[in-house]
Amino acid sequence: MEGFELVKRNTEELVSEEEIRELCSSSQTPRAYAGYEPSGRIHMGHVLTVNKLIDLKRAGFDVTVLLADLHAYLNRKGSMDEIREMVEYNKRCFIALGLDEKSTRYVCGTDFQLGSEYTLNMLKLSRTATLNRARRSMDEVSRDAENPYVSQMIYPLMQAVDIAMLRIDVAVGGIDQRKIHMLARDTLPSIGFKPPLCIHTPILTGLDGSKMSSSKENYLSVDDEPEVLKRKIKKAYCPEGRTEKNPILELFRYHIEPRYGRLKIERPEKFGGDIEYEDYTALESDFAERRLHPQDLKRSAAEYLIKIFEPVRKMMKSTE
Repeated sequence: MEGFELVKRNTEELVSEEEIRELCSSSQTPRAYAGYEPSGRIHMGHVLTVNKLIDLKRAGFDVTVLLADLHAYLNRKGSMDEIREMVEYNKRCFIALGLDEKSTRYVCGTDFQLGSEYTLNMLKLSRTATLNRARRSMDEVSRDAENPYVSQMIYPLMQAVDIAMLRIDVAVGGIDQRKIHMLARDTLPSIGFKPPLCIHTPILTGLDGSKMSSSKENYLSVDDEPEVLKRKIKKAYCPEGRTEKNPILELFRYHIEPRYGRLKIERPEKFGGDIEYEDYTALESDFAERRLHPQDLKRSAAEYLIKIFEPVRKMMKSTE
């Protein structure tokens, strides 16, 4: 798999698919970025966009990771001192997951967002966006959606200016970022910048079968110890034969297959012995036909994730 196929796999939406396909086949080196609020533990939702950035690197893109410390502060995720600590934690996790510093540009928000040019562009943009649209853009990612602060209304405008100032061709994020990205596409041309193309990844299902949420603690963190991973996955929602909104199947589709390709499910001989699949589609088909038991799927998912997260655990121990 290469080029546009790598860019498109496991995405919810491309805006627009035709333009991104043309970009992939052009002679230029496109620039893509994803921004992360350094405000908590790195979970599978973060890893999904990390995987997409790795795909883009393989497809020939230059990749930038924005560690959005000022955004986190405006979104009331902690003091600047607390957020600075999380910046370092986030960066170490991303490097351990495969976004090494040699081929990935890391930028901290406060490195450029406090400059005069940035401020002027944001003020210009504020003249083109209504307060209602700024609020709608922020609803999905705001901590105080019912009673937002002025700082949170600035947030989507800053994200648009980030794209412009970093000279980004393609903005990457979860589908919950769509309204902010559309704001950038609609408004940046009015202040002299090109509209970004966008790649949106899906929102993952939580381990309990509902929407993934930090308040429900229905997620996996990349620094979970092996026994914690096994325990969480063993208890996870995974009804036999059900393929939609199945968090264990999503682990294979979005996290395990992209890193391993062929998939091996280990199971006792009395239940048919180990079985291998060429790709995720074949595994899902067997599960839908109930030829693959949920417990076998869970055990194998846990073993794969323990291996994937091993570099993160080593990194954490080396910095203690």
